[in-house]
Amino acid sequence: MGKIAKVCLFFTIVFGVSCSTPKVEPFQNIPFPEDGESALPYLFSGSEGLMMSWVKTLDDSTSQLMYSHLEGATWSQPETVLEGVDWFINWADFPSITENNGNLLTHFLQKSSKEKFSYDVKLNVLPKGSSDWALGLPLHTDSTFTEHGFVSAVPYRDDSFFVAWLDGRNTASSMDHGHSGHNGAMSIRAARVGQDGAIYDEALLDAKTCDCCQTTAAITDNGPIVIYRDRSEEELRDIAITRYVNGEWTAPQAVYEDGWEINGCPVNGPKVDAQGNEVVVAWFTGVNNKPAVKVAFSSDGGESFGEPIQVSGMEALGRVDVDLLDDNLAVVSWMETENGETYLKVLKVGTSGEKYAPVVVTQMDPARKSGFPQMEKVGDRLYFAWTSISEESTSIKTASLAISTL
Repeated sequence: MGKIAKVCLFFTIVFGVSCSTPKVEPFQNIPFPEDGESALPYLFSGSEGLMMSWVKTLDDSTSQLMYSHLEGATWSQPETVLEGVDWFINWADFPSITENNGNLLTHFLQKSSKEKFSYDVKLNVLPKGSSDWALGLPLHTDSTFTEHGFVSAVPYRDDSFFVAWLDGRNTASSMDHGHSGHNGAMSIRAARVGQDGAIYDEALLDAKTCDCCQTTAAITDNGPIVIYRDRSEEELRDIAITRYVNGEWTAPQAVYEDGWEINGCPVNGPKVDAQGNEVVVAWFTGVNNKPAVKVAFSSDGGESFGEPIQVSGMEALGRVDVDLLDDNLAVVSWMETENGETYLKVLKVGTSGEKYAPVVVTQMDPARKSGFPQMEKVGDRLYFAWTSISEESTSIKTASLAISTL
């Protein structure tokens, strides 16, 4: 018997493993559908499956908003929504794509003046059955030369969208007609957007919020909910929720009072997912100089939450994402440094506090340029997208994982 055969026989007898059985890798890499400088992926799963948008850089001044559908285990041929030379491109505040019964909504940020932090949210809509995008539609009604962004968009009702965003109209100085001053506070607003881009029911949700943390939204059986990083007069920046109940927005309340006092925005927003009135929220906090990623569950549409569960180690960077698996179980992803290296991790966590072993998705560059990794659940698999950094350029990587392996 040859040496290799003897080794195979040994493993078969001792471990019950046959050498003829190929090793099944837990992650399946999905080739990105194009070359070139690309970054800022955004994943969305809806009635037409998994979609991804991203920003492609053509040169120093020109950017394209691209998107693709996942077809089996392959991304479809990329399509261009639009391109521009006057966009505000930011590692934490980036375009998205959302779908509702075949109607598509994307957004981007367009500079509104020569001031550095002066830009508007612009919407693009593609109604079902149409071949032409309606481009550059306004989301907000003010004309101040201030910051607007950190958009959350989710399907709402039969064919429209619920959209929330940070709005800087009150930060404009009345002395210079809104060109540069920052006298007021950042606020958060929301509206319903029709399949044709029409804006309905715009509302102010909170007049003072953190300036540059992502917002997140979901639809419960009771109505829309919006979660964001709040800001108190004492510079406490904890995670808050407001809910649309019986035609009215509730007063903001804390998901949990971490008591994180920080004089500046940490650029690290929360994520939410909901099924019926089951809700899960994941967020980052740095209270007492102890960075941590936490998860909290609600069974009443966000009216109340259980005690938070810390899922990270001692060197968490945040940049979270979360999905509900069922009424009692969720999966959360985040970035964390361990022994000098940074990783994107994922684990399952239950409503009673049980935590499964974390799994490393990939090694990451901790720089801002690597952006915010994405995670979406489709069927029995999780899909991930992130920005990979090399000395020459940035590119997007995508992969999937069977939930059963967690």
